[in-house]
Amino acid sequence: MTGNIIQLDNNGNLKHFLSTEGLSQSLLQSILDHAESFAGVGERAVKKIPLLRGKTIANLFFEPSTRTRTTFELAAKRLSADILNLNISTSATSKGETLSDTLHTLEAMHCDMFVVRHANSGAAHYIATQVAPHISVINAGDGRHAHPTQAMLDMFTIRRHKKSFENLRVAIVGDILHSRVARSEIHALNTLGVLETRIIAPHTLVPKGVEDLGVQVYNDMDTGLEGIDVIMMLRLQKERMRGALLPSEQEYFQRYGLTSERLAIAKPDAIVMHPGPINRGVEISSEVADGEQSVILQQVSHGIAIRMAVMAMTMGRSNDDMENTE
Repeated sequence: MTGNIIQLDNNGNLKHFLSTEGLSQSLLQSILDHAESFAGVGERAVKKIPLLRGKTIANLFFEPSTRTRTTFELAAKRLSADILNLNISTSATSKGETLSDTLHTLEAMHCDMFVVRHANSGAAHYIATQVAPHISVINAGDGRHAHPTQAMLDMFTIRRHKKSFENLRVAIVGDILHSRVARSEIHALNTLGVLETRIIAPHTLVPKGVEDLGVQVYNDMDTGLEGIDVIMMLRLQKERMRGALLPSEQEYFQRYGLTSERLAIAKPDAIVMHPGPINRGVEISSEVADGEQSVILQQVSHGIAIRMAVMAMTMGRSNDDMENTE
């Protein structure tokens, strides 16, 4: 849906960031490299660089997400941009105004970027086709389709711990069916050249045809974790489930919850990830979530650096510009 054509400008640079699908390995690596240059900003006494000074970024969230919205807001502020947070549930769209009218109103306020979160798959792509040419659109999660910045902050976390991708076996565990994160992760992992990507889930939570994305499917947790370097746990998205897809949360944890005993099946230096929010005792035990192999809080910190990188790149700013601000 969102291949290179709409995401890149005429020079092959990032214009919008809507999906990890269709982007080249070199471009994904460039995002990671840019994030590396931003990673230390949060440790400075003054946590700001003037890279996007004078730019206005609108957080356009049509569904709630505290973690994603606040990290985008922090990323924009650290780049010295002006940030506009819009609570869509109480805005003009709930009073009957069309999405196009809302976008044109924001354009008239001279916004330069929209960060879009929407319950409908393809919403960010649609908005990118409707906005004025000078505006960039970043997908902060759309329906079951994509969550590209989450995937890239996970890639950044993996690279920091494992250095390279080519010899890694990665397992994505849980609610694959309803997960936009899983789709973005799979595309990014494949593009970056991991040795193997596995998904581990009950039959009822495995999308039809997922094997076509180049993954190995396991319905047994213990078998699927053998030889794994990176374990990505997913939240059970009960709000999106229709019908009895699972017998009970307790039984799900017994079969697919990540415990210390199950973690021991993977490689000794395996890292544990989760996009959050965590359902303790459902997807993962507290012992593992808070344990030495967990990098869950690091993912949150890395999310700020990745979102700074994507914002800077879509606004046409480079690592050279970063160096000139220091």
